Amino acid sequence: MDVKIGKLFQSVGSFFSGGDNIPWCDGDIIAGCEREVAESGSQEQQSESLMRLSWALVHSRQPEDVNRGIAMLEASLDGSSSPLQTREKLYLLAVGYYRNGNYSKSRQLLEHCLEIAPDWRQALTFKKVVEDRIAKDGVIGIGIAAIAVGLLVGGIAALAARKK
Repeated sequence: MDVKIGKLFQSVGSFFSGGDNIPWCDGDIIAGCEREVAESGSQEQQSESLMRLSWALVHSRQPEDVNRGIAMLEASLDGSSSPLQTREKLYLLAVGYYRNGNYSKSRQLLEHCLEIAPDWRQALTFKKVVEDRIAKDGVIGIGIAAIAVGLLVGGIAALAARKK
């Protein structure tokens, strides 16, 4: 019985905590990537260093880092030299928007990734995470709306009972 109750609490906790397995990145890694960009010699090295920095930024716990990563990726998207590079940048943008809570934009970018590479397992898996999060937010929103309506109806009923 205790095991079943424990699983129930774990399931409910997982529902509200998010449960995604996207890695986080700390400030030390970001600082290292910034040094790498500053020290890069050739154009190719700088491009690779900027991609690593963008990856680190969109995986940061700090919203300002995530926003900076999004801005860098959006600015560099037009200059992508290959579909593979475009796909990678779109994926990282999707991660950044997911981190910022813009799940619909994240899903849209993942769909664009999948137009480029339909069988890309990483994007397919992440798209499922994003769609689950959108569905979960919808359920929570409906619950909040139902509570608000219940409180409103209860308040009106209490006022009506008072007047009688």
